Amino acid sequence: MTIDKQDITEDKEVSSITAKRKIKDSVFTDLFNDKKYLIQLYKALHPEDDSVSEDDLTIITLNKILVDEQYNDLGFLVGDRLLLLVEAQSSWSVNILVRGMIYIVQSYREYIYERGIDIYGSKPVTLPKAELYVILSKERKKQPEYISLSEAFFGGAECAIEARAKIIYGGTGSDIINQYIVFTRIMDEQIGLHGRTRKAVTEAIRICSNKDVLKEYLETKKSEVIDIMMLLFDQDTVLDIHVKSEKKEAAIRNTIEIYKSLGKSIEETIDVVAKKFKLKEADATERVNEIWNEIEEETL
Repeated sequence: MTIDKQDITEDKEVSSITAKRKIKDSVFTDLFNDKKYLIQLYKALHPEDDSVSEDDLTIITLNKILVDEQYNDLGFLVGDRLLLLVEAQSSWSVNILVRGMIYIVQSYREYIYERGIDIYGSKPVTLPKAELYVILSKERKKQPEYISLSEAFFGGAECAIEARAKIIYGGTGSDIINQYIVFTRIMDEQIGLHGRTRKAVTEAIRICSNKDVLKEYLETKKSEVIDIMMLLFDQDTVLDIHVKSEKKEAAIRNTIEIYKSLGKSIEETIDVVAKKFKLKEADATERVNEIWNEIEEETL
């Protein structure tokens, strides 16, 4: 099969993004990997705990638990608490709860392993109490305070394992959670005005700074935030190209299958595929022959 220049370009873009993603994070995790902001997050969730300091926080790496794409989730230990935050920025799905449940189980596994805890002994082991949060950046009409595994997936019936997450739609006043959510919404507004461009990012940073939203973080890490957002924009573009490519491939195969089932000749099918999908005759010939043979093998 002929590989055209566009395919090579797309592969290079994907490789470039993959390489960059190893050293870059989302704004969410970049912000809260700094303990100066992480402690503000903790105090927004637990305002009653005024004794904790930055030294009491231990960040847990979650990006190796699931696939690399899950780059915008956060985990950390504070005393006897294990806090896990899953960000739902672009879309909402209760499947986020499954992601959180896996984080809890794996985080406990690593906690037990790293501390040499004997789970086969007769005495109850000591584990941090897990707290699962979903940060919902988008506006949503239906706003449950909590979602649970049993209710979302098993109709409320008891099951052997349970997970419960608190949904956070915004913080209180000017706390760090509310500031982050305001930042994402301003970013969305600017993308709506300027598209997925550098101008949209710089305008969002300017507006947030003027409104005192994550001002210190955005002003001191402006270049990093721009890099992160532009990288995400690039990835979205490549994913769009990939999806369109997959749809085109499925449509080509479907056309070939239809023409073959109608008793059309391979020459007629090549002509139709070339015209319909704007392929060079040589490429259409190669593609039709390949799929034609696959169909015949499948029917043997």
